[in-house]
Amino acid sequence: MQQPEPEDLGGGLWSVPVPIPDNPLAYTLVYAVESPRGPVLIDAGWQHEDAWAALRDGLGTFGINVADVHGVVVTHFHPDHSGLAGRVREESGAWIAMHHADADIVRLFHQVGQGGRRAFELTALRRAGAAESDLAGPSQQNRVSPPAIPDRELSDGDLVDLPGRRLRAIWTPGHSPGHICLHLEDGDRIFTGDHVLPRITPHIGLYPYDTPDVDPLSDFLGSLDKVSAMTVDEVLPAHQYRFHGLSPRAREIIEHHEERLAEVTGLLSSSPVTLWDLTAGLHWRHPWADMAQQARRMAAAEAAAHIRTLETRGVARRDGADDPLRYVLR
Repeated sequence: MQQPEPEDLGGGLWSVPVPIPDNPLAYTLVYAVESPRGPVLIDAGWQHEDAWAALRDGLGTFGINVADVHGVVVTHFHPDHSGLAGRVREESGAWIAMHHADADIVRLFHQVGQGGRRAFELTALRRAGAAESDLAGPSQQNRVSPPAIPDRELSDGDLVDLPGRRLRAIWTPGHSPGHICLHLEDGDRIFTGDHVLPRITPHIGLYPYDTPDVDPLSDFLGSLDKVSAMTVDEVLPAHQYRFHGLSPRAREIIEHHEERLAEVTGLLSSSPVTLWDLTAGLHWRHPWADMAQQARRMAAAEAAAHIRTLETRGVARRDGADDPLRYVLR
């Protein structure tokens, strides 16, 4: 995927593509919004020297020095969005803000460390019914440092500290518990992070695979309903490219997941099936046999999210309380 150039979007708004090493998404679009106290960044990019150089030099294209940044709003805690926020803060003294639900996750990452996260993951994989061969090798999460702990926490409807402008947080859980979109009310634009992308859909996973009282896919579908009711002129996602037509794109993504729910339902019967075997039976971009271990783990999390929604809707249920996790039609 060819990386675009930094771009002046008009109205005191700039876009800087920041590369994601060894990732098919290729880059994160970091946006800078002008204010009298200095620009506020929306997301910051992956923590890597090449990414840092792209962010620094891209902002410099418009005469913006990283030292002048007033704040960084992180749409969600994932490393391609939050990774460089801490370094920007070190260079500028900027504040970092994110939704309180994701801030809780970031604090947990700092508490448990990489060893604790790895043990947590292995337990979850065994509960899903994964073979021992699928337990080898480090996960991607264990190869990156946790994000910087934010200074400020946002809730649904809060205005971001952006003097002279109105940038409102819209809580859109699903891709992460605290994912937010940001509505630039004085510019009729919405920054959608990973919530609504123009051609692909974000990963919606339940992890660990049987977390009680959590239904990320239902949250995501509700969040899509929420933003589809908005009338905004331009959509500025964190990946791919800007587009118009928020509502029709949100409805397309909802329909995609309804089709996926039907596919999962079709694999269920009165005979119990493990989460791992169910995941292997679904259609993915690449054949299950060819998928790398990390891709299989993410696929299982996505299948688990769909199963949880089917449980919520009364279509499926867990069979018994013993491991591994097994499911049947209700």
